[in-house]
Amino acid sequence: MLMPALSGMRTRWITFVGSFVALALGVGLIAATGLALAATFDAPDRGPERFAAAPVVVRAADHLRVDTPTGTRTKPLDHPGPVGPRTADRLAALGRTVEDRTFPADVTADPAGADAKEPRTDLGAEVARTGADAKQPRTDPGAEAARTGADAKQPRTGPGTEAARTGADSGKSRPGQEAEARVGHPWPVAAAAPYRLTSGRAPAAPGEVVVTTRPGGAPLRTGDRVLVRTPAGNAPRTVVGTVAGRGFEDAVFFTDDEAARISPDIDALVVHADATAVRRALGPDSGMDVLTGHDRRRADPDPDRDARALVSVNALLGTAAGITLFVSAAVVASTFSFAVAQRRREFGLLRTAGATPGQIRRTVCAEAVLVGVLASAAGVWLGAGGAPLLVGRMTEAGLAPPWFALGDASWPLHTAFWAGVFVATAGALASCHRAGRTAPTEALREAAVDSRVMPASRWAAAVLVLLAGLGLPAVALAFDPGDLLGRKSYITRPMLLVVGCALLAPVLVRPVGRLLIWLPARLPGATGVLVRENTAAGVRRTAAVAAPVLITVALAATLTGTVATLEEARAAEARTATTADYVVTPGQEGRPLAPAFVERARAVEGAVVSVSRSTAVTVLEEDTALVTSEARAVDPARLAAVSELPVTAGRLSDLDDGAIVVNEEWLTTRVGDRVTVWLGDGRKASLRIAAVLATGTGDNGVYVTRRNAGGAGVDRIDVKVAEGADRQAVAAALHSAGAATGTRVTTRAEWLAANGPGPNDPTRTGLRMILGIALLCTATALANTLVMATSDRGRDLAVLRLAGATVPQVLRLVAAEAVVAVGVGAVLGGLVAAVNLLVVWGALVLLGVMSAVVVPWGTLGLVVAAAALLAAVAAVLPASFALRTRPVELAGARE
Repeated sequence: MLMPALSGMRTRWITFVGSFVALALGVGLIAATGLALAATFDAPDRGPERFAAAPVVVRAADHLRVDTPTGTRTKPLDHPGPVGPRTADRLAALGRTVEDRTFPADVTADPAGADAKEPRTDLGAEVARTGADAKQPRTDPGAEAARTGADAKQPRTGPGTEAARTGADSGKSRPGQEAEARVGHPWPVAAAAPYRLTSGRAPAAPGEVVVTTRPGGAPLRTGDRVLVRTPAGNAPRTVVGTVAGRGFEDAVFFTDDEAARISPDIDALVVHADATAVRRALGPDSGMDVLTGHDRRRADPDPDRDARALVSVNALLGTAAGITLFVSAAVVASTFSFAVAQRRREFGLLRTAGATPGQIRRTVCAEAVLVGVLASAAGVWLGAGGAPLLVGRMTEAGLAPPWFALGDASWPLHTAFWAGVFVATAGALASCHRAGRTAPTEALREAAVDSRVMPASRWAAAVLVLLAGLGLPAVALAFDPGDLLGRKSYITRPMLLVVGCALLAPVLVRPVGRLLIWLPARLPGATGVLVRENTAAGVRRTAAVAAPVLITVALAATLTGTVATLEEARAAEARTATTADYVVTPGQEGRPLAPAFVERARAVEGAVVSVSRSTAVTVLEEDTALVTSEARAVDPARLAAVSELPVTAGRLSDLDDGAIVVNEEWLTTRVGDRVTVWLGDGRKASLRIAAVLATGTGDNGVYVTRRNAGGAGVDRIDVKVAEGADRQAVAAALHSAGAATGTRVTTRAEWLAANGPGPNDPTRTGLRMILGIALLCTATALANTLVMATSDRGRDLAVLRLAGATVPQVLRLVAAEAVVAVGVGAVLGGLVAAVNLLVVWGALVLLGVMSAVVVPWGTLGLVVAAAALLAAVAAVLPASFALRTRPVELAGARE
């Protein structure tokens, strides 16, 4: 069968070149995404950083461990506790210990202009007073704001006002005045990294600090005066030394006593003793982790940041590879099916010459295998060269961390190669079966009218796939609507409907085509009528062109529409749930709000202030799985004043230290029942269900009180202006306090806008990349199919010329037929997308979220317009070349 296959490929080289290009491109994309995907399986193996020179590090356990009938289950704790003073004293008896404390310490260079150059006579008292001032509420916020503003313009000699004046100055966005986010530590722990002084000396007084330096950071030098903002307040300090930064943090080092005053809790303890002795002294149930060797990495700042950064990259590349494989398989199968349909007369002649059905089937399969092997080899070469470009583009777009790089894995290349061969072979199987059934009488066919385009097997497959595509969402709507909002669901669900519609395309082409051409066919001239009849006659050709458009339009509309609809639903939930006039968040993400701001906000006259904290609770479901839910610790009395949560049972006012508010996703949702949970710091508690919230889009979390917050700091304040209060005075007081503490104060509308998705949101950027891959495959398939189809229509075009049609008229007819075929695919793809978006809308309604469906008309318009333009060009170019031959010669030609 090899020689007949090679002969057939040489004769119909246009058909096989198109198939080769389509498959090579698909394999190349799979190989490139596979290589990048393989690099996400293992995060970089970084060693200890902050405690690389520490012999033993002791810290509170950062994982919850629960024994279950099926084994021990673990979950990361949201807020691991501190090292207690008794534990520190016990370990101090074993050898020298160094206490580590970590707290925010934002630095503003040159905080007070010329004043910064003047020596301070009593800096220790100034620092102490600043810390005390930060803890005392202001009784007259309006006067304080005015005084702070005046102080910012006039020098003060009293130390008590210096912190307020420099704090207000730091809130201004002048060059050189921007606060640089840093973390504070006691100087003795610097040796654990180790940090080495590059200039100056160690801090010896409360007003002295040592800072790290790094390229691109603030040019701090020994002798500089800086403003340092800590949880204890703002105070100017003197840089007495610098150390070279090590890349994992920007630090400010204080004296040991000063760090203990700012942050009393011990976060970790460096012990210069034998690890076995340390473990023996602590005992098995101490709740402490003893870290040595590589385990000291767990005490570094955010040790899981690399692995966490790769999660989204893995999901994105996995989705891209899956969609590429799906689109490539569909395109190749459609191409082979159309190629076999074009060769009916050829197979009929072979059957007349004595070829058996089995020989024809083996010939077609041999051709497919040859194309598959050659195209897959070329695709692997393309993928290996394109993978570095893909990774570079992802890092530039912010879809991957800057350090992300390809590894040395080769299995993605092998997988892509054999996937290409399998796709080519599988795509030809159904076609070769039909080719073997070609009767010798097909050699006598002269008309190009397609018949028997839907055998019984194709009908059965189409019905089964469509039933699955519609039945699975229906079951989910009935039993678990929330499952339909997951990324895996709304990405994979459209594929079943796409396959079903593609299988039914030969049946749907005629009615949809007639609908699209109904009006043009009634206009003067024969073009509309000819387009209608040619579309109906060439069902396989039209279906082959429509298939890739159907896939791309369905995916584009479903993916972008679902994401936009969910974003709108979340925004609607946020608008409904948050009724505060102002929302206060930290100036630096991940930082708690300054205690000084919290106290000043609570003292603002005419403001109803609701303070909340981010935490988490963990529950053991069915004695097998630990499930962690995000939670907020609130004051129940103030929560109702600034929010309208979707309560389905119970009352929020019943929330107290012994109760919890859950959502409908929990297994236990009956008000009054008790649930056993583990709090953010690992404490076990039995809490009563006070109220149940609707599930919504998944953002309706759990609510507890401050006592059950697990040591979390305040990270959000909702402020409602009381009825009859002066709104401008409240706003002025909040903004004044925010400027002094580096806190972001926004109106409700500004907060909603800032927390909504933007045009460069990673999710949207990732979707654009995935859709770009689908469009590339579609473009190749369109060009391939239309070149094959138009090149095979030489005699049809010659007959039109002999009937009196001019060359421009023939070319317009060919272009119009291509555009109509694209329109058929767009309509079918739109129907698939409409069904999927209605499913998403139905799930939202069942979950209690009333939000409109967002249809991405702009994206759909661009996709359809690009496909129509490409189809017209791909059809006109080969037709124009064919029309260069004399019509009489074309009309007399035989295959």
